[in-house]
Amino acid sequence: MAEPTGTTPVTLRRSPLAHLEDRMRAASRSGAGGVSLTECPFITMVDVRVDPASPAAERIEKVLGSALPRNCGDTTASGSHTTVWLGPDEWLVLSQADGTDLAAALREALDGEPGSVVDVSANRTTLELRGPYARDVLEKGCPLDLHPRAFGPGQAVLTTVGPVPVLLWQIDADPGYRLLPRSSFADYLARWLLDAMREYGHGAPS
Repeated sequence: MAEPTGTTPVTLRRSPLAHLEDRMRAASRSGAGGVSLTECPFITMVDVRVDPASPAAERIEKVLGSALPRNCGDTTASGSHTTVWLGPDEWLVLSQADGTDLAAALREALDGEPGSVVDVSANRTTLELRGPYARDVLEKGCPLDLHPRAFGPGQAVLTTVGPVPVLLWQIDADPGYRLLPRSSFADYLARWLLDAMREYGHGAPS
């Protein structure tokens, strides 16, 4: 009698903050006096470096469907792609597209010209902080001026929150923010934010 054939074990993909999902849900409050924290895992992230004045940059812009942002803090968006300025010749593309396919298309757009395209999706995770007190929470540990006169929807910069380096992106005027720490620092940052949120949940922001 033939022995049953073995099965290939399936590795389940687990986000860096899956173990804190219940704590984040319990700490979140909606409404006029609220603030909420969630993880948005598995977003495709591709780092692009290229001379912005080169023909390769023009071809990359065609793949993305939008111009590469040229100034610190700027982002551009088209379809499922958002491109964030990281430096004069460096950008981070955030996308819902498949990372392997997107990186391949962007490398093809380089067409041998100087530059690089690297899928860095596993390097970071994404936390979303939103609600009337979201800015108050961030201001406990972020050195930026986050008042709407200085920082608003569509802007994204590299900064720190607490002791953790992050890419901070304001996604809307709710206000809603996305924080992109390196995966190895995500647990610390999430716990820092949960602690900073503890005093909120009732009343209205001043």
